[in-house]
Amino acid sequence: MLEPLLPQPRRSGRPSLWSKRQLIDGIRWRVRTGAPWRDMPVVYASWAAAYALFRRWQRAGVWQGMLSALQAVPEAAGRITWDVSVDSTIARAHQHAAGARKRGVCSTSRRAVSLPNRLTTRSAGPAAG
Repeated sequence: MLEPLLPQPRRSGRPSLWSKRQLIDGIRWRVRTGAPWRDMPVVYASWAAAYALFRRWQRAGVWQGMLSALQAVPEAAGRITWDVSVDSTIARAHQHAAGARKRGVCSTSRRAVSLPNRLTTRSAGPAAG
């Protein structure tokens, strides 16, 4: 179903080590999982080859063309409804409500104890005069 939508190769030369199916499956795996390109399993293709194909087709508009072509038939039959619902509700919470660490807050079970500062307390020695 996708084969007629794929661009025809323009260059001749050494054939690719990976089939287009492997590369596209690798790209689909990466987009579906959201994993980094380098974590793509080798069974699909090398991550560098899949990324290069993805970027080349993205710049050429191939992905957008495929999406438009695949949506055209069901849209013409009335099977796609384009109802869009956007919700811009924002709920803000205080930083302590988000589980932030509570620094400087004394527990009610223990009293705060201040220790004397050596620089501000009087010394027992004679005053300098």
